[in-house]
Amino acid sequence: MSPLFERLGVRYPLFQGGMAWVAEAHLVAAVSEAGGLGIIGAGHAPASYVQAQIQAVKARTDRPFGVNVMLLSPFVEEVIDVVVAEHVAVVTTGAGDPARYLSRLQQAGAIVLPVVPSVALAKRMARAGVDGVIAEGMESGGHIGSMTTMALVPQVVDAVDLPVIAAGGIADGRGLAAALMLGASGVQMGTRFLSASETQIHAHYKQAVVKAKDVDTLVTGKYVGHAARVLKNPMSRNYLKLEKSLALSGATDLSAVEALGNGSLRKAVQDGDEQTGSFMAGQISGLVHQVEPAAAIIADVMTGAQALLQGSPMAEQVTPR
Repeated sequence: MSPLFERLGVRYPLFQGGMAWVAEAHLVAAVSEAGGLGIIGAGHAPASYVQAQIQAVKARTDRPFGVNVMLLSPFVEEVIDVVVAEHVAVVTTGAGDPARYLSRLQQAGAIVLPVVPSVALAKRMARAGVDGVIAEGMESGGHIGSMTTMALVPQVVDAVDLPVIAAGGIADGRGLAAALMLGASGVQMGTRFLSASETQIHAHYKQAVVKAKDVDTLVTGKYVGHAARVLKNPMSRNYLKLEKSLALSGATDLSAVEALGNGSLRKAVQDGDEQTGSFMAGQISGLVHQVEPAAAIIADVMTGAQALLQGSPMAEQVTPR
């Protein structure tokens, strides 16, 4: 087991992605109980919601878990206060630089791992003093960079003397084994857990992921910034068409695009709205075939990786216990 996961006291080298509106107490506790690291998605939620989720996880498990902090959230200061007060074991960050909060979080005992889409940002975070990085490729669902996981992970591993968690396009034991061979200490999976029975999202969302094929995602926001990978549906197609037309016309007023996207993720998660909801999911959706408990997902990933790594020293990291 890598030093990072030994330090965490987590049985398996597997993080569950901190997906906004998706990763809440039921899923997070189930993942941590099964030997992975569950991560609450704070998103743009107020601190009171995040604290309630933390306390709900603590009521369900005594295993370590984390919180993903969206640094562009209007509530980020209050969320950091809550995370520090609650002594959360792991903090992953996105959409910004966590440097200003780093010492407070680490003094409170948190291991801090920002999500990075490039080698340059990984180096910058290493200089800031983070405990590791999550190198996320463009195959992942939600907001993405421009490099693939296969290209990004080994370059980040070579660039920083820190634990690297691989993310993007990983859904089974083959992905975990490949990530370890690339030099990663473990993996983060998001899309596979959308189909977990504990995940409290609308049934339409789960079925959309289960039914998806390899070509059933597209990237919105690439013409106006904030690229995000989502499943194809009327909303995502309309969004892409509108933003492309605005970009080609040279328009500077993007309010129409913003209005179309506002609340769209909530509509998918809570309402299962297949017309106007934004169903964030990764390219790996085509490998997700059924709704099943989080423990079954983790067991499948671990046993699959062990079979592939049999005889390799890395097999010790993934052997089910």
